[in-house]
Amino acid sequence: MRCGCLLLCLLSAACGRRAEPHKVSVAAAADLQFALEGISGAFRAAHPDVDVQVAYGSSGNFYAQIRNQAPFDVFLSADVEYPRKLAQEGIGARDSLFVYAVGRIVVWVPASSPLDPATALRAASVRHVAIANPQHAPYGRAAEAALHSLGVYDSVVGKLVLGENVAQTLEFVQSGAADVGIVALSLALAPPVRGQGRYWEVPAEAYPKIEQGGLILKDSKAAREFRSFILAAGARRILKEYGFSVPEK
Repeated sequence: MRCGCLLLCLLSAACGRRAEPHKVSVAAAADLQFALEGISGAFRAAHPDVDVQVAYGSSGNFYAQIRNQAPFDVFLSADVEYPRKLAQEGIGARDSLFVYAVGRIVVWVPASSPLDPATALRAASVRHVAIANPQHAPYGRAAEAALHSLGVYDSVVGKLVLGENVAQTLEFVQSGAADVGIVALSLALAPPVRGQGRYWEVPAEAYPKIEQGGLILKDSKAAREFRSFILAAGARRILKEYGFSVPEK
C-alpha cells in the first residue's frame, strides 16, 4: 500500500511538471522588426513549446558577431550574401541556407513635413538625409546606390546622416534629426508608422535587388520548425503585407 502511494505521488509530480520550452534565438535584420512580430506570434501559437527570442540589428554587425561565436540559433539577414558567406565558411547547419524575401526601399518624410517624398531628395531646404550605414547595412547600400542612380548623390552626400541600421534611420527622421530618409518599405507600412508619414517608392531598377536570406546556425528540431514556418504560406502572406516580394516556390 505504501509503495502504491509512493508511485502515485511520483506520477502526479511528473505529470504536474511542465517541460521547459525549447528556445530559438534569432538574429534578425532591422527591416523585419514589425513583420517578424506577426510571424513569431503565429509561430508561437502553432508551436507553444518553442520560445522564440528575437534581436534586431544590422545584418553586417550580426555577421561579424556570429563569426565570433555569438549564441544565436537562426540568422535572418537583409542580404543573403551574409548567411551564404557563413555557410561557405562552415558555420551553420548543412543545407539550411534559404531565401525568404526581397525588400524594397522608399523615401520617407514625416506627415507634418511640407516636402513631397517624390522630390524631397532634390529640395534645397533639406539639411539632413538619413540612410542606414552602407558599411554594414544592406538597406544602406541600396540607398546609396539609389542616390547615385537618381543623380542626386553629389548634392546630398554632405547632408547624409547614417543610422546604425534601417530602423534607426527611420527614427532619425521621426525625431527630426533628419528631414528625409531612405528606409525599408516594410517599416513604412508598419501600423505604428503608417500614419506618421508619407513615402515614395524608389524604382526597383535604381538599386541592386535586396535578396534577403537566412541560415540555421545551431541545428535543432525547433530551429528547423521555425525555418519551415517562415517559408510557409502564412508567413509569406505576412511578408507580402509589409511590402516584401517572396520567392516563387
